[in-house]
Amino acid sequence: MTQPTVSFEFFPPADEAAVQRLQRVMCRLVRLGPAFFSVTYGADGSTRSRTEGLVCWIRQQLPVPPAAHLTCVGSTRAQIDALALRWWALGIRHIVALRGDPPKGTDRYRPEPGGYCNAADLVRGIRAAAEFEVSVAGYPEPHPESSSPAADIDNLKAKVDAGADRILTQYFFDNACFLRFRDRCRAAGITTPIVPGILPVTDFRRVAEFSRRCGVTIPPRMTAIFEPLDADARTREMIAAGAAVSQCEDLRREGVNAFHFYTLNRARLSYAICWWLGLRGSADPGAVRVAVGPGA
Repeated sequence: MTQPTVSFEFFPPADEAAVQRLQRVMCRLVRLGPAFFSVTYGADGSTRSRTEGLVCWIRQQLPVPPAAHLTCVGSTRAQIDALALRWWALGIRHIVALRGDPPKGTDRYRPEPGGYCNAADLVRGIRAAAEFEVSVAGYPEPHPESSSPAADIDNLKAKVDAGADRILTQYFFDNACFLRFRDRCRAAGITTPIVPGILPVTDFRRVAEFSRRCGVTIPPRMTAIFEPLDADARTREMIAAGAAVSQCEDLRREGVNAFHFYTLNRARLSYAICWWLGLRGSADPGAVRVAVGPGA
């Protein structure tokens, strides 16, 4: 079996000390030879400058392509088009195109006046702006706002037809959900690569609460294993690594050979999981030497 392809997702930290910690995390993970590092973008555009700064640092300092997230929320078409062109001029060549979440205090998404109406519309706009590589989101368990699994697939098909190159899925813990989703995609004529999202569990209670809000199933066995370990971080981490390795190996037996890791800005679990899967990064912590800190 060939080595898997991996990518890693990060969020832009709020302060300089956290930025420097994240830069060190990236320097560790880059030794695994990832396909790209993606950086999230606040649903309301609140992290735009921090997203751009981190993506530019990756491009300038690391031997791995960055991917900048971009959402429809809170911006007009003209503003988003201008931002895409700015990113192209800065050397950014990969965008993860997302609709974005409704602003706080609202229960449903409503397009910005003069803005892109949904993710498929955004993909078309990005494609028109420049020759970006474009990734989009997919949901093995339907999006909470979706009226049905069929409607969810129709929405994904629209994003692919608009020009998406890759589907990065929401994380999941039940592989059967992903495999059914993949089958539905293929039946709908979606042939674009589908990359499963993997979330190593660092804090089970927080993961369970977030999963409840976004419609991700927590298998009962997983709850039974993790809940008693709230005060035992070391054991919890070992079990989390083993669970993620088992999940990935099961998916590989089903023909999956690419994984997108939601790192939560931490390296240790993702690095260990990838090592177990056969990726052999440099053992020398100094193998990647870059400028870390202000102005880097």
